[in-house]
Amino acid sequence: MLYLVGLGLGDAKDITVKGLEAVRRCRRVYLEAYTSVLTVGKEALEEFYGTELILADREMVEQEADSLLKEADVCDVAFLVVGDPFGATTHSDLVLRAVKLGIPYKVIHNASIMNAVGCCGLQLYNFGETVSIVFWTDTWKPESFFDKIEKNRQNGMHTLCLLDIKVKEQSLENLMKGRKIYEPPRYMSVNQAAEQLLAIIQNRRLQGEKPEITENTICVGLARVGAVDEKIASGTLQQMSTVELGAPLHSLIVTGTMHPLELEMLKLFSVDSSSFENKACQRTT
Repeated sequence: MLYLVGLGLGDAKDITVKGLEAVRRCRRVYLEAYTSVLTVGKEALEEFYGTELILADREMVEQEADSLLKEADVCDVAFLVVGDPFGATTHSDLVLRAVKLGIPYKVIHNASIMNAVGCCGLQLYNFGETVSIVFWTDTWKPESFFDKIEKNRQNGMHTLCLLDIKVKEQSLENLMKGRKIYEPPRYMSVNQAAEQLLAIIQNRRLQGEKPEITENTICVGLARVGAVDEKIASGTLQQMSTVELGAPLHSLIVTGTMHPLELEMLKLFSVDSSSFENKACQRTT
């Protein structure tokens, strides 16, 4: 049996009872280590779970999945995912491979940023398409995520922006030369995401456009959701470029039309209460 187990968002204790029971009876336990991170390390998880964990990086999961699934037809194997196994990053490919090999599987769900984001007071059913904001480079500055945020906002919907994570990434030079030398981990902050959005707004104006999103659009920055030191800040996009939220992981929300209750909740986390003056709230139900 292959178990896909969600670990939640905080620390070792966020695993469900059902998930912990599955982990403790598995012969091999893999920890997916490239799409998200907990606030505690592998050693803390091993101590609480009472079993050794095998780190599964992107290369193993995407290119060596058969070795991960080896003998899962005759013994129990667990694949642990921060958040929910089918949350922000799905692992459908692993399930399809297991089914193709005749291996039964079971999914044990947990909290994900996709639902925990409601902690800021914005109502989950008022969110549109989720987007990912990637790190720009000198030669690659995509803007497609901005178009999706604008479309959501035109429809009155909020946008959850998942911010880029670079773990065990190679430089272009090392990749081309086949050298397995990896860059230090990088985690995009709310500040960096806001700065890229502000740059796109300026670019669009230079092209004669009037962006749906401006420096004064109300946004929400979230850090370490689910952890004891969770932090939330609301304010304008411009304010998000300078707000201090501390260590990763960060997420950003660009708001759409807000219900009065949503607006009142966001004021609890405001960087500057004056940012919320004269904000139209068209949604009343």
